[in-house]
Amino acid sequence: MKLYRTTKGILVEINANFHPVECAGWDELVCSPELYERVQAAASREPVAAPQVSELLPPVGEQEVWAAGVTYFRSRSARIEESQDAGGGTFYDRVYAAERPELFFKATGRRVVGHGGNVRIRSDASWSVPEPELTLFVNPQGEIAGYTIGNDMSSRDIEGENPLYLPQAKVYDGSCALGPCLLLTNDPLQKTTAISIEIERADDVVFAGSTTLAELKRELTELVAYLFRDNSFIHGVFLMTGTGVVPDGDFTLAEADIVRIAIEGIGTLQNTVAAN
Repeated sequence: MKLYRTTKGILVEINANFHPVECAGWDELVCSPELYERVQAAASREPVAAPQVSELLPPVGEQEVWAAGVTYFRSRSARIEESQDAGGGTFYDRVYAAERPELFFKATGRRVVGHGGNVRIRSDASWSVPEPELTLFVNPQGEIAGYTIGNDMSSRDIEGENPLYLPQAKVYDGSCALGPCLLLTNDPLQKTTAISIEIERADDVVFAGSTTLAELKRELTELVAYLFRDNSFIHGVFLMTGTGVVPDGDFTLAEADIVRIAIEGIGTLQNTVAAN
């Protein structure tokens, strides 16, 4: 089942039909211990028209968005590459192999861009990339309750200059996109689940890449367990799980680029890079 937050209310897609979901609001619904059963029950209601792209909202309310870093070998290599001149490469090498993962705050709900919206590159950055990431929705009890697609926009030159600049490289207006829906399933995602990205510029594909969850070094439940250590989330939380696809060092995003991120079983998240 795919849960959509729209300007016309909350809808669920079941067997290619869309049904309205009865609830007091997004936060109340997704935090419900019976989320799957409540949404599944909406199938008994009359189908409605599929939402237009312009009607889609990001699948987030009062939830915070957090992110995990250096969880794929490719991400480790990219972080070492970007920070080698500043002497920070060993930090990323160590955290890739360490017991404790890298976790950091990414966005509040109001800062999140949805499918069809505009992401941004920082005005003071010269090397910016999108990072395609499987993103978990974790309920207040610390249970993985859904999955969505995330774009962790990053300023590689700023983070590479000094690892302590990571919040500035990662957290700014238009730096986080989620969507288009929240996949609800009782079964864990398969390791073979594919994650791909395509960047289009002036009608040409200037970058494309893919990976699978098999390349993710850490278990999803492990990342969640560390996030919930001495931390609580009364509205639940979204957790980006890291990227396994990073463009080469000579690539940077430009205004009007179109970024498409697809995750098997969830769909495609598309965003346009807006002016600074």
